[in-house]
Amino acid sequence: MRIALFGTPCSEQFTKYIQHLVSRLESENVSLLVYEDYLSFLNKKVKFEKPPEVFDSYETLKDNADFLFSIGGDGTLLGSVTLVKDSNIPILGINTGRLGFISSISTDQIESAINDVLNKNFQLKSRTLLCLETENNLFGKVNFALNEVAIVKKDTSSMIRIDAFLNDEFLNSYWADGLVIATPTGSTGYSLSCGGPIIIPGTDNVIITPIAPHNLNVRPIVLSDEDIIKLKVADKDQLALVSLDSRFRAFDSSNSLIIKKADFKINLIEPQSHSFISTIRSKLMWGIDKRN
Repeated sequence: MRIALFGTPCSEQFTKYIQHLVSRLESENVSLLVYEDYLSFLNKKVKFEKPPEVFDSYETLKDNADFLFSIGGDGTLLGSVTLVKDSNIPILGINTGRLGFISSISTDQIESAINDVLNKNFQLKSRTLLCLETENNLFGKVNFALNEVAIVKKDTSSMIRIDAFLNDEFLNSYWADGLVIATPTGSTGYSLSCGGPIIIPGTDNVIITPIAPHNLNVRPIVLSDEDIIKLKVADKDQLALVSLDSRFRAFDSSNSLIIKKADFKINLIEPQSHSFISTIRSKLMWGIDKRN
């Protein structure tokens, strides 16, 4: 078995858990590949029995790993998606960040998660991604997002107007700070903080959530993920930002943005004791009466 490790630097308190992860995998004769930048950090904190192999791109990863472990927060896992792309390598998210909706394995669950992976005691959950198409190909080959596509105002305190079209039919003009177009996976992220609904993954939906809309009768709307969304910033001579998860570019109002379902999915590893429902119940403290 070959497992790739991708992560971001973490505080000292998590070092012992990463050391345990590495030592346990090596004791099971698992071959390790480590992302080049992450290895530079780990070499100062963690001891390897033998030097691991290194990868630094999609090309050096795609045919060389059975699984990828993302070690960090949700942002780290979103970064790992840009390396995995359409290779179908399953991702396990280990949380050394803060809340962690998609990186849901806490440090005290690492041992059981390793056992589940080694014993194939898990499910693979396919997650839909969004693809962004623009005339000038703003994001090159990495024009997809697992969580959301967001359009926000840039360098101004004024709101912007965004005209939205659904399958070439005019939907609405949004006067707002921006728009979030989220997948079910991303429904617990930026969209949720803007008042969007939580959508169960696998329900084939996309959400359009306005950010601080001027008109209070404008509310989030849930669409089919087969729909094609076109957005255009209507204000002339005004720059805006478009982001794919945590990656962003500036664009001018002459560019239309086409958003649709990507032609591949990402597989997330869900150990036997985990589920999306149990994760949101735990993270959002549903069913807990703080008065007691």
